[in-house]
Amino acid sequence: MRPWDRFLTDSDRDIFDRSGFGGSVGFGARPVLLVVDINYNFCGEYRLPLRESVDRWPSSCGPQAWDAVERTKTLLAAARAAAMPVFFSSGFREGSTFFDRGRWNDKSPRSREHQANPRGNDIVDALAPLSHEIVVRKGRPSAFFGTMLASYLVDLGADTLVVCGTTTSGCVRATVTDAFSLNYRVVVVEECTFDRGEASHAMSLFDLHQKYADVRSLADTVAHFAGLSRDLYANTLLGGEMAAGSDRG
Repeated sequence: MRPWDRFLTDSDRDIFDRSGFGGSVGFGARPVLLVVDINYNFCGEYRLPLRESVDRWPSSCGPQAWDAVERTKTLLAAARAAAMPVFFSSGFREGSTFFDRGRWNDKSPRSREHQANPRGNDIVDALAPLSHEIVVRKGRPSAFFGTMLASYLVDLGADTLVVCGTTTSGCVRATVTDAFSLNYRVVVVEECTFDRGEASHAMSLFDLHQKYADVRSLADTVAHFAGLSRDLYANTLLGGEMAAGSDRG
């Protein structure tokens, strides 16, 4: 059973079947992993009930965030074992002004509280990037908007973006649709994405799976990583960095 099944009507199922959506793009030859915004702003500093966590951290996704963090540890370990490039994304602030928040100031007035949480944009310690892994700093939902991510992927010759993180309905969705628009194959790892709303999480996964990506299980993704050659990126500059990082570790 997929997360979206209980939200679909019989009419929904019929129309999408008739329309021909939901085909598979599959993994390409050169995947990379992108961990979207699994930071303290979206998780809180530690596990709390959702309402209590949101009271402290307005963007928190509560316990489902920490459940996904545990599963993402497995995904990260598999990617690193395969010597696959791993990228992270997170937000940033421009000084002390609220001007950089743009329309977030209108849509989410509590977003100003992020400034009071100095660790808010830090990737949670349980998923800490290694020294050679790049954290893409972004000011808007998509990890591609106004960042160097696309140029990094071009330099690597990557053809597939494997995405996990948060929120499914926001930054994950925006990143996936941009990757799709740039003609990357996209795989979203179901158990390693999360949102503060159950319905928005499930239906965002449904929309992405129907039109822009393959939503795959953690087990299937880890199995695919295990079959990759560790030399896949050996001839890239980042491949050298990964090897050096492995020697140091």
